[in-house]
Amino acid sequence: MAELHDLTALEQGSAIRAGEVSSAELVEHYLARIERLSDTVGAFVTVTAEAARSAVPRGPGPLVGVPTAVKDLNTTAGVVTEFGSATMKGYVPDVSDEVVLRLERGGLVSLGKTSTPEFGSPCYTEPDNAPPARTPWDLDRMAGGSSGGAAAAVAAGLVPLAQGSDGGGSIRIPASCCGLVGLKPSRGRVSGGPMYGDPVGLGTAGPLARTVRDAAALLDVLAGPAVGDPFWAPPPPTSFLAACDVEPGRLRVARFRTPVIADAPLHPAVVDAYESATRLLVSLGHDVEEIDVPVPPEAVATFETCWAVLTALSAAPPGTEHLLRPLTAWLQERGRAVSGPEFGLAVGEARRIASRAVRTLAPYDAVLTPTLAQPPLRIGEIRDDADPARDFENQKAFTPWTSAWNLTGMPAVSLPLHVSEDGLPVGVMLAGRPAEEHVLLGLSAQLEAAAPWADRTPPCW
Repeated sequence: MAELHDLTALEQGSAIRAGEVSSAELVEHYLARIERLSDTVGAFVTVTAEAARSAVPRGPGPLVGVPTAVKDLNTTAGVVTEFGSATMKGYVPDVSDEVVLRLERGGLVSLGKTSTPEFGSPCYTEPDNAPPARTPWDLDRMAGGSSGGAAAAVAAGLVPLAQGSDGGGSIRIPASCCGLVGLKPSRGRVSGGPMYGDPVGLGTAGPLARTVRDAAALLDVLAGPAVGDPFWAPPPPTSFLAACDVEPGRLRVARFRTPVIADAPLHPAVVDAYESATRLLVSLGHDVEEIDVPVPPEAVATFETCWAVLTALSAAPPGTEHLLRPLTAWLQERGRAVSGPEFGLAVGEARRIASRAVRTLAPYDAVLTPTLAQPPLRIGEIRDDADPARDFENQKAFTPWTSAWNLTGMPAVSLPLHVSEDGLPVGVMLAGRPAEEHVLLGLSAQLEAAAPWADRTPPCW
């Protein structure tokens, strides 16, 4: 007999509506799994058991009553929110951000806050306030970052789906490490209100899930502008969930595997995943064409300038600066060294680079690349507190493609299509035209139907 956590999020929502299970039963089932497994995989930093038990979920959507979790970068009224930093220990915000409010309006029940590295900066999740986030497929290896706790929670069956955020790959990196679907939406698809802490427009919230349809359903909950948003994407022609049932037709798919931001060696399993995905696309009737890297080398310096300034905006409370991690302190120092005019010029150049790339890619319905240069690495393998500059270069070599789509604002998804010879998940990434998540989801659902992955589960399942 299947366990409750074997059901997808949509199946759980359907079971609730049919009276076959209650939301309260699901909450208790997952809370028990969190108590047993969360510290092992480094998933949760705060568990809100009593609030979840007292929740009365309502709404018309397909996920009403389904448990989920909130990344610890998102402010949640009345709940400790530490941003993965010792400098914010014990901080309790008095407002929830728009992402949290959307989850509540969608009728989902949050079980707590998932682990993130300090201010969401690195691509690994090894914070001071919690155990490192580990992929459930091999507990010696990383879950990725910065949505590492969210990905570990979903992959280990502690929640059926979860929200993450992505400013340089922070949804797609952990999705690849943990064998999940991770979707970074288009710029302006999900509101960043009320804080609007990213004036460049690199970051956005999005879903982590076991299936494409679950990810689409969560995006339906999160999507849509709030009054006052500086960016907004046009509404899709149909719901994102419905888009999963639309046959994509014959698409024109570009592909490249040359690393964008670092001259990184590629693991054979990554190459195998990329070539296998290409063959699958061709077998489904799509036209796959080799292209040159659409983002120029000079984009790297522009992105790094913007990234450093954004990190500098994540200011520690006065008197706590000595508690910052070496990487954060190094990045903040680098960001504060950028003058106002220099930052303005960098943002303008980022816009021009993005515009050229989007125009170059406009003839294509999707773009295929690897997600990461390696399968999930060992805990601590990237991190270098003694040399933060080396740490940063290690991150670039591990994630040489993901930030390109943050720069362009295009939607991008990591799909768990491949497993290495030693059983580690290896994702492949598809990007789509701006505001065309519906096309990307239709193609992703077609790939999932042709090469299903949802029944693959880690040893702790």
